Parts: sequence; structure tokens; C-alpha cells
Amino acid sequence: MRHPILISLCIAGVSVLPACEKNSDADVKRAIESVNVIDESNLNDVMLTVADPNESVAYFQKTIAQYPDRIDLKRGLAKSLVRAKKPTEAAIAWRAVIASPEGTNEDRIALADALIRANEWKKAEAELAQIPPTHETYDRYRIEAMVADANKKWSKADSFYETAVGLTTRPSGVLNNWGYSKLTRGDFAGAEKLFGEALAYDRSSFTTKNNLVLARAAQRKYDMPIVPMTQQERAELLYTAGLTAIKHGDVTIGQGLLEDAVETSPRYFDQAARALETLNASVTKG
Repeated sequence: MRHPILISLCIAGVSVLPACEKNSDADVKRAIESVNVIDESNLNDVMLTVADPNESVAYFQKTIAQYPDRIDLKRGLAKSLVRAKKPTEAAIAWRAVIASPEGTNEDRIALADALIRANEWKKAEAELAQIPPTHETYDRYRIEAMVADANKKWSKADSFYETAVGLTTRPSGVLNNWGYSKLTRGDFAGAEKLFGEALAYDRSSFTTKNNLVLARAAQRKYDMPIVPMTQQERAELLYTAGLTAIKHGDVTIGQGLLEDAVETSPRYFDQAARALETLNASVTKG
């Protein structure tokens, strides 16, 4: 009498097994898709940071062709074009991002940045004007400061730079820009102070070191600032100071600085040697 019951249970067991297998397959598929998303996200990050910029552009162009509606890929392409020093194309890519329903104020700021890189200052200013004043971010004020600089609205630029510095934990770049703004205005002491502050946050920036030497040399301070520098950097900074001294009419001091530059890095740095040779030739003729 128990046999029919046993058979029924066996049949039920057989009918349940395929359902379990289907559920298992679905779980595996979801897991694989999750891993793929993570791998792709990591690859996107690599492409936006350490990959060759042109390879990054090609990667995002190819991926967008497969997934044309993905906003993250469109942003990746725009950022890659900026890294590849193709600002005009980057601006076009950012406009495509902004045209999407998922476009944000930060995307418009990135567009303004690309337009500045393409020397389209008025267009950049027009994009910034469309962003509500309540949207207060480091990048917004950094770019606003650069536009104000271009328009020679100095007090406005200073205000924007100061605000931007307060909105980031890594202000070396904006401090350098602010210092360069002061340098172009002829406020050499103010520029020197800002370049010094920038180097306190990032002592590796040669651009800032060179700007610091320019600001000091403009005040006829030709000695090297007390900042970390390699032998090659020292030679180039001596060269910068030497040329500035010569432009100021301090020819003897400039000649000595060029000689120091040659002695500091004779193997790698021959610009100073050529400048010194030209200077000596002109002095001999005179």
C-alpha cells in the first residue's frame, strides 16, 4: 500500500529538480553579470587614470558603439579626450552628455573647462552662467576664477580663487594658478607667497618651482629658493633666473647664473650652455 506514495514522492522529487537547476543557472548568470560590471568599472577607472590617453579614447568610442545610451561611457569619452589634449572634441562630447536627461551641473562645469582649454573663453563663461549660484563646488569656483582672470576682473578672480582653495584638501593647483595671476598683474611679492603655499602642498611640481623663481627674479632675488629639487631641476631653475636677470639688465649676475646652470647639469642641460655662448659672443662684440 505504501508503494504508490513512494512513487508519487519520487515523481515530485524529479519535478522539483529541474526547477532548482534553472534557479541555479539564473543565479550563476547574475553573478557573472555582476563580476563583469565590476571588471568593466575597474577597466573604466584604469582608462581614465593610467592608460595612454589615445588608447582610452579608442576604448570609450568602441564601448559607446555597443552601449550608446550609457551616460558613464559618454563621460568617460569626454574625460579621455581632455586627457588626450583634444579639447574641441572633448567639448562636443560634453555637450552630448549635457543633452542627456542624466546631464548634471558638474557636467556643464566640465564642458566649461574643455572650452577654456580650447581657448573658447566666452563660450565657457556662457556655460557657467547657466549654472545656479547655489551650486558651489571647487571646480566651479576654480573655473570661475580663470574666467574672471581672462576678463581682468582681478578682485572677482581673487574672491573665486580664495573660495576654491577653501573647498579642497589639495589646493596646490589652484594656488599655482592664483600665483600666476598675481605674476601677470605685476604683484610679484603676492605671487611669490602663493607659489610658496602651493609647494607646501605639492613639492613635486616643477611648474610651480619655476614660477616661484620667476616671481623672485622679478624682484631681483636671484638666489635659489629653499625647496626640494633634483640636479636637473636646479639647472633649469638657474637658467630661468639667469635669463630673467639678463632681461632686467643684470647681465653679470645672469652670466654667473647661466654658468652655474651648466656646471650643475652639464650632461643633461645644454640650453644654458647655448645661452651662455650667445651672451659671451655678444659681450665680446660689444
